[in-house]
Amino acid sequence: MNGFIRKSGKALLAISAASVLALTGMGTAQAQPSGSTTRSADVSAADAVKAELAKRGPSAAAARIVCYRAHVAGIGWQAAVCDGRTAGTTGQSRAIEALEVATGNVGALCLDAHLAGIGWQGVRCGNDYENVVVGTTGQSRRMEALRMSVSSGSVSARAHIQNIGWQGTVRGNPVTVGTTGRSLRLEAIQIDV
Repeated sequence: MNGFIRKSGKALLAISAASVLALTGMGTAQAQPSGSTTRSADVSAADAVKAELAKRGPSAAAARIVCYRAHVAGIGWQAAVCDGRTAGTTGQSRAIEALEVATGNVGALCLDAHLAGIGWQGVRCGNDYENVVVGTTGQSRRMEALRMSVSSGSVSARAHIQNIGWQGTVRGNPVTVGTTGRSLRLEAIQIDV
């Protein structure tokens, strides 16, 4: 019996430690897909576009690319990800508060964010290799929806929404993901061009 209690106590301690790590956001790190590059949170989306194109080599110089990073409640700016990978968090109840996006070989990108207490923020645009930032930092204001367009071709995106989970992928030009009028936070996003 004493051995059972000792083993049960260790299991309870391990479960408790995992719970604390999950609550603090330290226990749910997402694995990087194979072939992806781990980037520091201080590398901008535009720098990530340039680095990703350089990594792909001369044969991919004209390839369409999008890189983006999220400013997440309680975390701050995350590392940039590219081409359909996940920015933000799932399973942590954390809102994306701002998003920085840059493209390569699409011409230009325009974004508009729907924010809690503000509504649609206003369209912000940039050319290839320029950062376009929407949302706020330092205001604890959740992003609820995002509208995107590019000057050539199309864009696709999907969002992970509070109490809903992943929405279906939307493709077109422009596209809108998330919700309005429901006070639901946008928690994670995937974008591709």
